[in-house]
Amino acid sequence: MSANSRSADELHDLLGEWLEAELTHHKIEVLAAELAEMSEQDCDFILSWIKRIASTHLELGWQFGKRAPKLLARMGARQVEAWAVYACDAYDQLGLRTALQAIEQVENFATNSTGKQLELTAGVMFDEVAGVLGTFVRGLSGRKLTLAQAESIHTNTEKLHLPAVIARLPNMDDNFKLAKAMVAMLWAQTRFGTFRFGDTRVDLAACCAGFPDPARALSQLHALETLRLSACIARELPGLHREMERLKNALGEGLPAGWEGFAQRLGDRDASIEDSVKLLGDAYLLPDFAPWCFQGELRPDAVAAAFAARQEKEKARLRVKLAELLEEHQRHKPSSPDAAERNPGEFEAEINDDEGRMDMELTLDGAPIAPPEDVKQLMASVFLDFGGIPPEYLVPAGDGEYDASLLHDVQADPDAVWQGTYHEEGALFYPEWDMGRQHYRKNWCVMREKDVPPIYDSFYRETLDKHAGLVKHLRHAFEAMRDENRRLKRQVDGDEIDIDALVEALADARDGSEMSDRLFVRQHRAERNIAVVFMVDMSGSTRGWINEAEREALVLLCEALERLGDRYAIYGFSGTTRKRCELYRAKEFDEPYNAEVKARISGIRAQEYTRMGFAIRHLTDLLKKIEARTKVLVTLSDGRPDDYFDVYRGQYGIEDTRMALLEARRSGVHPFCITIDREARDYLPHMYGAARYIILDDVRQLPFKVSDIYRRITS
Repeated sequence: MSANSRSADELHDLLGEWLEAELTHHKIEVLAAELAEMSEQDCDFILSWIKRIASTHLELGWQFGKRAPKLLARMGARQVEAWAVYACDAYDQLGLRTALQAIEQVENFATNSTGKQLELTAGVMFDEVAGVLGTFVRGLSGRKLTLAQAESIHTNTEKLHLPAVIARLPNMDDNFKLAKAMVAMLWAQTRFGTFRFGDTRVDLAACCAGFPDPARALSQLHALETLRLSACIARELPGLHREMERLKNALGEGLPAGWEGFAQRLGDRDASIEDSVKLLGDAYLLPDFAPWCFQGELRPDAVAAAFAARQEKEKARLRVKLAELLEEHQRHKPSSPDAAERNPGEFEAEINDDEGRMDMELTLDGAPIAPPEDVKQLMASVFLDFGGIPPEYLVPAGDGEYDASLLHDVQADPDAVWQGTYHEEGALFYPEWDMGRQHYRKNWCVMREKDVPPIYDSFYRETLDKHAGLVKHLRHAFEAMRDENRRLKRQVDGDEIDIDALVEALADARDGSEMSDRLFVRQHRAERNIAVVFMVDMSGSTRGWINEAEREALVLLCEALERLGDRYAIYGFSGTTRKRCELYRAKEFDEPYNAEVKARISGIRAQEYTRMGFAIRHLTDLLKKIEARTKVLVTLSDGRPDDYFDVYRGQYGIEDTRMALLEARRSGVHPFCITIDREARDYLPHMYGAARYIILDDVRQLPFKVSDIYRRITS
């Protein structure tokens, strides 16, 4: 490593500037001297993070800087960076006090519970492994589970929670395997009935309440369940179980004295949570069971809350799905008189749970019926809660018999949530790129979708009348872009006889020549395979003639695109600060261009500000779900990214938008911008690239240039 070329005085000046030492009175002399003694590479690393964190909060940057030199020597750059990001995320979500606590925990993180230093450079971060482990758990039987980050390892039976960093072992590969083992153990709790007695739910907290120390009893019960579930994993995933045993041995963890008999009894294939509870009294008398590395903790409160939230919802959804299956069955196979006597419409379910598989059988009036995938998922989830499908769950729902709100995940009214105290229920969350931090702010933008309020006025008809000549021209221009149907003659197969080819073939036959088999005409059309989203700026600065020109251009585009046949959607965007990011639906992909869509286009009105990153990210996700060869995101805007009294105004917003556009391009989406901002040449090339935007001197030109622009962006 190279020696540090900066003196302590130079470093003092840099730190003084970034930490505003004259105002904060931070004593930066000692830190400057420490940094001057480090290698240039390590010094630059710490300086870069002090600068980044200080851009978030000065005190946070200072507290990190004080600890960084010693921590870097013990933890390595990768772990220091992970915890720096963790502290910034804590500040974003929970404020300065929690973030400072996270900074203090960095120092504690460098040792394990025995005080021995770990090789923390080998740790794995949740963000790095969540994708792979999410795929792993989706391949296992049972309820669909998702991964989430938390301080402790636990499950609520719907999410598997892992810590931000896993660094118990001295190499990265083993730490990844440890994370996988944690996921497997949490999955096993949901899959093999830790929270179920036979066909009833079990309250583990109640099972432990009669002991002198209920918390200790729950810990010992968890140990018993860990023995039982380890045996289940050994049968279901023998390769992973061998790795789990190896990891335990590497950390010196084994079966404590006195627990051998418990392990033998709970290793039986028929053992259940009931057996663990029966053994709890004896286990409580033994010394504490030191948790194994992949064990985590039991959270009966979280499990109970999740079950309460899904119980009636899943019952209603399954009954409605069965009613739909019954209706379809009766429509295609009318009931016979004999079937009527057998109480038609009676469902029965059987789930074969042998050897870890969940094979589902559903019968209707005694005849087998293939349940769709969504019905299978509901049945699996109900089975895991009750050990079977309760009879009342198998009664098809009648009209009006259920609460409609249970059938779908109802989003909160996007306007009502702003009345009184703000809350984020029902919102979607998107990250935002912080240029100062050079990292994402996770779950930073709070976004809601809402429909554009339709206005049933004469705008649509007046636009067509106003631009009648242009409409005719656009239709012709867009029809020319579409590959015309062509009649391919002399084909070996086709829809009709090629008379000319047949006459020639018959003439050849009379002359004794071989008769051709190319006697048909076939229609051929090269299909366009394009999906386009138009993202319309609805910020306050578009109020007036700009907004009118945007709406006119959308009407003309829709008229032309209906002729062309390309799939398209229209969304507006606006908002006020990161807490109120709003996306307005005018037309969805699968929605016909009908009177309501025309009324929504008429209803597009100027709203608030121009925060763009969240909208680009959301619409990119939307396009990723569409099957199309070419995917295009077109922004209609009158200016640069901006927001109300917010750091987003200026370079920050430009950099976040640029990063969102880069993410879109990596996902196979082609972004394009149409703007009238005369200063756009200062920032659009940086955001979009030289060939991905067009600047109009007057937005009123937009309707007249629409075909040229569309050809450019889709060719």
